[in-house]
Amino acid sequence: MDIFRTKSVEQSIDDSESSEHRLSRSLSAWDLTIFGVGVIIGTGIFVLTGLAAKEHAGPAVAISFVFAGVVCGLAALCYAELASTVPVAGSAYTFAYATLGEIVAWIIGWDLLLELALGGAVVSVGWSQYFASLLDTIGWHLPTSIDGGDDAFMNLPALLIVVILTVVLAVGIKLSARVNSVIVTIKVAVVLFVIAAGLFFIKAANYHPFVPPSQPAPETSGLQQTLLAVLTGHEPSNFGILGIFTAAAIVFFAFIGFDVVATAAEETKKPQRDVPRGIIGSLIICTVLYVAVSLVVTGMQKYSDLDPDAPLAEAFKSVGANWAATIITIGALAGLTTVVMILMLGQSRVLFAMSRDNLLPKGFAKVHPTFKTPYRITITVGVVVAILAAFIPLDALAELVNIGTLFAFVVVSIGVIVLRRTRPDLERPFRVPWVPVLPILSVLACLYLMLNLPVETWLRFLVWMVIGFAIYFLYGRRHSRVDDYDEQHGGRVDHRHRTADDA
Repeated sequence: MDIFRTKSVEQSIDDSESSEHRLSRSLSAWDLTIFGVGVIIGTGIFVLTGLAAKEHAGPAVAISFVFAGVVCGLAALCYAELASTVPVAGSAYTFAYATLGEIVAWIIGWDLLLELALGGAVVSVGWSQYFASLLDTIGWHLPTSIDGGDDAFMNLPALLIVVILTVVLAVGIKLSARVNSVIVTIKVAVVLFVIAAGLFFIKAANYHPFVPPSQPAPETSGLQQTLLAVLTGHEPSNFGILGIFTAAAIVFFAFIGFDVVATAAEETKKPQRDVPRGIIGSLIICTVLYVAVSLVVTGMQKYSDLDPDAPLAEAFKSVGANWAATIITIGALAGLTTVVMILMLGQSRVLFAMSRDNLLPKGFAKVHPTFKTPYRITITVGVVVAILAAFIPLDALAELVNIGTLFAFVVVSIGVIVLRRTRPDLERPFRVPWVPVLPILSVLACLYLMLNLPVETWLRFLVWMVIGFAIYFLYGRRHSRVDDYDEQHGGRVDHRHRTADDA
């Protein structure tokens, strides 16, 4: 049995039209853009801005956001082409199946399970912290046994928000889009408030020097070192030109999530047109907002005085505008709510696609007769994320989200080149310009950022991948339905070697 067999684009589209597995097509380009903004604007804009500015780049963190946005933009173009060509659920998993083969698709699906489920749990824990802070502001205090603190038995707020969002996702994609639109409106309004109000407190002196002089970074050793430092012996530095790129590797993770837009392709009215617009549009909007906020916050307060945990709120407090802190907390709560919801949405759609291919138990691919959502897998994802968020410390595992995302970006970028070669006949409503140059640049940029992650993160990622391989060979390989489809259509066609002359 060929573990590198591909699932043709035609088969993927046929599967999405099956009455048993058909999802409701009700999303527009605007809905997808809002989904993208909803998942991108979260902890990044409320936390990473201060951390990257104070410790690595100073006011030049704005340039770091631009660089990170360009790197994400390269990957976004690749996602946009494949999503317009293969407009079905699954995102990177589906794209890999059509280009690089079943085993690669399985590993990407397994990788996305790590990225999205763990990411949703981590962000829901962050949500509970902001929620507790808001309650403290109005004089209400959660019992220490359930507030998610160091001495808590469980994190009840995190569990409850996951349960509520699971119900919303199970009831319908359109309801999810409406809830997301309302909450995104709130958090974007708060971000715009920060920008507009902060302009009145900017001091030009805080921008000098815009690029602080370079200085050695604190020493790290053992598994805490980055893989790049281990391989090259390069000593990392903060500030200066290299500091800008170090900060870019940090703030890059503020953009994670735009790829989730591609998982909703099968529920979009006109996916060939609207999915690329949603992916690229949301990324542009968020990059502009990130750059504007970073310029404002470093202009309000000297970069060396920024609070790495709550830079926006503390910047306003430093100029006597304490009232703004509560508004920013509300914006952070709104921001994290949509991040959790859309990460869970993306996770359920990836697992739905894998179950439809029988790589996971096919019962999970059941679509609700009324709501037209993959309710079984949605509820399962909600239960897993709720348990992780409520009971398991996640700080040490958070960087696994980052390496998982970058790995998916690399595979999708390679997939564009492969599919151009093997299926030049396919209609591509959106095309990446300058192929293969831009996809190769995307791969190199993502690999560079992966090399800047600690060795221990790489080791944990490899252990997760080994577990994934084991499950594939024990279950997925035996139950795959690709061969069944080929037999029903007159024999298996290996599209990996199809040329324009064969079309």
